[in-house]
Amino acid sequence: MFQRAILSLCLLLAATLPGMAQIWPANTVRIVVPFGAGSTPDIVARLVAEGLARKYPASAFLVENRPGASGNLGTDLVAKATADGATLGISIGGPLAINTLLFAKLPYDPAKDIAAITQLVTQPSALAVNPQLNVDNVAELVALLKANPGKYNFASIGNGSLSHLAMEAIALKAGAPLVHVPYPSSPQAITAVIRNDAQIACLPAISVTPQAAAGKVKILAVSTSQRSPYLPDVPTLKEAGIDVEADAWNGLIAPGGTPPAIVAAINRDVVEIIQRKDVRDKLATQLMTPVGSSPQAFRALIDREVARWRPVIEAAKIKIN
Repeated sequence: MFQRAILSLCLLLAATLPGMAQIWPANTVRIVVPFGAGSTPDIVARLVAEGLARKYPASAFLVENRPGASGNLGTDLVAKATADGATLGISIGGPLAINTLLFAKLPYDPAKDIAAITQLVTQPSALAVNPQLNVDNVAELVALLKANPGKYNFASIGNGSLSHLAMEAIALKAGAPLVHVPYPSSPQAITAVIRNDAQIACLPAISVTPQAAAGKVKILAVSTSQRSPYLPDVPTLKEAGIDVEADAWNGLIAPGGTPPAIVAAINRDVVEIIQRKDVRDKLATQLMTPVGSSPQAFRALIDREVARWRPVIEAAKIKIN
């Protein structure tokens, strides 16, 4: 009788342990991207989905593009999903931090309705100028702007975008006002600089470097805290004398309330994936560097972004609605 009881207990544990060991993923996991196909978050999402599919061939990992409302639409979809690991999202500084300052009301609270999993990548923006400005570094640009306040235009990829805020921060630090001209996309914004419709822009480096290589624009600095490994000879804005940092990072999120064990499991898997050489090589084609932070470090980054951009947005009086 005692032996039968022990055998029954062992069989019960054997049946239970596999379920306990694999708390994630579900049969189908959707990864929501709050921007269109071909965008940087979309590229990152598909690399993550591909890596997860290789690791868990019994599960399906589906990338779902839900663009709209400056990234708020797709991010809200994640915030309101069931917190069981079956819905994840790729998001950026706008929907997770900056938009809390730009919009009078968001349909979600990033602090409560979003679980931070990991910062996936960092991507520099490049401060680019039209060669006709005849400046070769940031100090010369600042001197020119101060001597001609309000004379020059800068291009961005939209009101409240990182490209807009970075240039407003540069103008504030330099003490030289500029005229903002928004465009729908990076290619259109850099084309405006090439044509001299706008003289300056701080845009994702991947959209600037081909034009700089062709001699159509000059890159004066990158916006990240450290030099980009892909542009090692280009100084950071801080090195160049302007204390401005603007990191076009991407991060992985889940609905708020997702159990810590599931968050930890996803973090472990995804951090391992983005550090693989094949994934690093693919990210490098977009001038992106993998990060792979802890959930706590990613949450701290989001909080720092709010603190970083609040004074800039208030000083420039930027509002979307």
